[in-house]
Amino acid sequence: MRLDGKTALVTGAGSGIGKCIAETYAREGANVALADVDLAAAQPAARAIGNKAIAVRCDVTQKADIAAAVAETLAAFGKLDILVNNAGTTHVNKSMLEIDEAEYDRMFAVNVKGVFLGCQAVVPQFRKHGSGIIINIGSTAGLRPRPGLSAYNATKGAVHILTKSLAVELAPDRIRVCAIAPVATETPLLPSFLGPAQGQREKFIATVPLGRLARPQDIANAALFLASADAEFVTGNIVEVDGGRTI
Repeated sequence: MRLDGKTALVTGAGSGIGKCIAETYAREGANVALADVDLAAAQPAARAIGNKAIAVRCDVTQKADIAAAVAETLAAFGKLDILVNNAGTTHVNKSMLEIDEAEYDRMFAVNVKGVFLGCQAVVPQFRKHGSGIIINIGSTAGLRPRPGLSAYNATKGAVHILTKSLAVELAPDRIRVCAIAPVATETPLLPSFLGPAQGQREKFIATVPLGRLARPQDIANAALFLASADAEFVTGNIVEVDGGRTI
């Protein structure tokens, strides 16, 4: 198994991409802490995985919550090797003039500050045992932005630059930092990305050369590779999982 003996903390793991990454890591031998602001979602997901998983409540915008999630992971499994900063949010597809200040602040608090705080929390642990892997979930919206998601697009661009910055800064500590940039994915957030107009799903799929939206398992497969020894010389990369849309 590709992650045998490893321990991972995955944020936003109560549903969607995060849940699928946690399940995939556990199947490949890892112990997994499923962190989510909605503990009631994370608990059944962890129970379904079994004794290799725990559920922890974590609001990634709060430094104390992230520190507590790291501490619970260490208490349960004794070590931490991998952090997946997956927790994220979006706004409904709409004009930039309709995005209010509270929405904008929430976007950056969850999608950017949350990633940064997560990295800050794990780096001291990784330095103690001389290695570690951070995987940030970005988006093709940060590479090929389109109208209607301007604040969200900006957050994902920030995640990509943060990823590259930390990859360089942390390389001497043998800490690898990469990001995954999914195209629109079949998750509970999808209706917000597409917006309320009729036919948006079909219109979007028509722009993807491979002819479909992403599925959570597509993203989990990339996250598995990046966390494995197969990717030991990969850092600072933004891995596009997009069916060719950003070509």
